[in-house]
Amino acid sequence: MILPEDFCQFVRSHGISFFAGVPDSLLKNLCAYIDEHFDSRQHVITANEGNAIAMAMGHFLATGSPAVAYMQNSGLGNAINPLVSMTCEEVCGIPMLLIIGWRGEPGISDEPQHFKQGQITPEMLELLGIPYITLEAQSDVSAACSEIISTMLKDSKPVAILVRKNTFAATAKSPQPEGQMMSRETALNIINDHLTKDALVIATTGKTARELYEIQVKATGECSAFLTVGAMGHASSIAASAAIARPEKTVVCLDGDGAMIMHMGALPIIGSLRPNNLIHILLNNNAHESVGGQPTCAGSINIESLALANGYAQYISIESEAELVSCLKRWDFESGPCLMEIKIKIGARKDLGRPEPSPYENTRTFLKHAK
Repeated sequence: MILPEDFCQFVRSHGISFFAGVPDSLLKNLCAYIDEHFDSRQHVITANEGNAIAMAMGHFLATGSPAVAYMQNSGLGNAINPLVSMTCEEVCGIPMLLIIGWRGEPGISDEPQHFKQGQITPEMLELLGIPYITLEAQSDVSAACSEIISTMLKDSKPVAILVRKNTFAATAKSPQPEGQMMSRETALNIINDHLTKDALVIATTGKTARELYEIQVKATGECSAFLTVGAMGHASSIAASAAIARPEKTVVCLDGDGAMIMHMGALPIIGSLRPNNLIHILLNNNAHESVGGQPTCAGSINIESLALANGYAQYISIESEAELVSCLKRWDFESGPCLMEIKIKIGARKDLGRPEPSPYENTRTFLKHAK
C-alpha cells in the first residue's frame, strides 16, 4: 500500500502544497495525513466538490502554483460546472490535480448507490477532456504519476488520479477524547420512539441512515423511512418538498452537519416556503464521520442564527437525553419549519450493518407508508 506521506512528498516536489476537498472513505487515510500535517492555509475541507475546485483555482490565481482538489467520484457532479466553465484549457486554463476515490468500480463490491457512478466515472473524465491515471496499492507513485503531472503543467489543465480501494495505508492519528454527549444512535432511538405512526421520515446518507434502518427494523420488522443513501446534502430538500405536498403529515428530516453544510443553499428555500409540518433535525458531531471522522466547520457556526436568519420559525438546541425526551414528548411544532440541533459525539457500533433492501425497494416501502 502507498504511504500518504510518500504521496504528499511526491506532489510537493512538483510544487503542489495546497489541498482542498470533501473527504471520501477510499481517501480517508490520505485525508487524515493531510489534516494532521498541513495547516489551515494549506488544507481546507470544503462544503462541496465545486467549492474545492474554486479553492484550487483561487490558489493558482494568487500563486501561480497548482493545487489538489480531492473528492469521491460521486462528487464529480458538483464539480462539473467550474471544471467545464472555467478551469478547462479552452476557457481559463487552470492546472490542478484531482484526486478521486473510485467508489463502485466495476468488479469491486460496493454499495448500490455507487454502481452507476462507478461505471461511468472514466467516461465522465474522458467526456470532460480530463486526462487521468489509476492508482492502486501496488503502484509506484513516481512512475505512475509523473507523466500525468507533466501533462497538467505542460497543458495548463486539470488532470485526475483515480484511486482504487485500499490504495493508501493507514497512518497513526492523534487520539480523540471520548465525548460525554449522547451518541447518534441513542438520539435516533429516542426520536424513533416518539414519532407518530404516520410521520414521514427522510434520513441523510451515511451512518444516520444505517442506524435508523436497524432501529426501525428491530422495532417493527420494517424500515418505513426514506434513506437518502446517495446525493449527500439533499435530504432536507427532499423532506421540504414532501412536507409541502403532504401538509397533513409531520415530516421529519434527519440531517448531518457535513451534509447540511454541503448544500446550505437549501436553508433559505426551506425558510421561504415555511412548511409548518417540517421538523429539520440536525445531528451535529462536527465531523464527516462516515468517511473517516474529518472535522467539519459546524463547530464554528451559530446554527440558531443561521436557521432564524434563513426563515425557520423555530430553533431548538438539545445537548442531553433528558432534554431530547422532554422536547419530543411535547412534539408540538405547529409553527414551522423547526430546526432542532442535537449535539452528539463521534462514534458508532463496530458491528453496524447496512440496509438489506435495495434503494428501489426502500423507496417503494416509503411510498406505501406515505399513502
